[in-house]
Amino acid sequence: MSFLEIKNITKRFGQQTVLSNINMNIEQGELVCILGPSGCGKTTLLRIIAGLETADSGQIFIDSRDSTFLPSSKRNFGIVFQSYALFPNMTVMENILFGLKQKKEMTSAERKKKALDMLNLVDLCEHQNKYPRQLSGGQQQRTAIARAIALSPSYLLLDEPLSALDAKVRAKLRTEIRALQRKIGITTIMVTHDQEEALTMADRIIVMNNAVIEQIANPHTIYNYPASRFVADFIGTMNFYNEGEAMRGIRPEKIKVVEHWEPHDIKALVKELEFKGAFTRIHSHIPKENSEFFIDLPSERVENMKLQRDTMLFLQIPEEHAVRYSV
Repeated sequence: MSFLEIKNITKRFGQQTVLSNINMNIEQGELVCILGPSGCGKTTLLRIIAGLETADSGQIFIDSRDSTFLPSSKRNFGIVFQSYALFPNMTVMENILFGLKQKKEMTSAERKKKALDMLNLVDLCEHQNKYPRQLSGGQQQRTAIARAIALSPSYLLLDEPLSALDAKVRAKLRTEIRALQRKIGITTIMVTHDQEEALTMADRIIVMNNAVIEQIANPHTIYNYPASRFVADFIGTMNFYNEGEAMRGIRPEKIKVVEHWEPHDIKALVKELEFKGAFTRIHSHIPKENSEFFIDLPSERVENMKLQRDTMLFLQIPEEHAVRYSV
């Protein structure tokens, strides 16, 4: 049996169904991201896992134990909120020691050593006597994580942990949190609406939309073989086109641009060039289908081709990279 098993969980608030028959399994040591737009039910699901909300129906098993009605205080988890929820009148060290003081079986010296171990783990030893207001956003987040894992929880819950940070700090912390999670091997469930966070951090991604799960898979599968049009559209950029009775989708970077037109090639007119650093996104119009296509090419190649607006391109769609969807 999986470490965490969710069976047929349904939750309503009044007339609104926020979770509808949710099923999922999370293995020991996994980092799983619950990904979806605002209002899809992902935070409610996290709160039910934590025991902070009660489902209307369904079951939750934690480490093979039916924990559906187990109070949150008995579930042995650590949690980090979007706001960090640090005590502003306590130093970094005092914040981490706060929870450890509930461990009556530990001596004061043992608690201090444990707190120092946590500070070492998140590289904050030199900041231990600072107050939260004296720390950067990233340092506050690392303090919150250290406090959460100091009690040696069975699993860790992260609720939009990086959304309050700027892009550069977010990217750095993604790497740090993932490395830390792997090092201590703690089962981690992270809620996010940021597809890049999910793709770069998760062992598996659970994509939610309108109270249901659309797909559960590893990042490679989610990106390259999205199970529904919603997943394809929500994660990354997808071009959709009709082929006979079916609708197909292909990622912009999978489209081939060729120099000479062949009968089966697609003619596309360049409308805009969007420079994105290493690659350039070409906004093109397909006259035959009266549709828009995005094409991603290395910026160096775009320069060498001397592409500009109203240039005609010849495109090929590799069959192995096209995903079929029901209309």
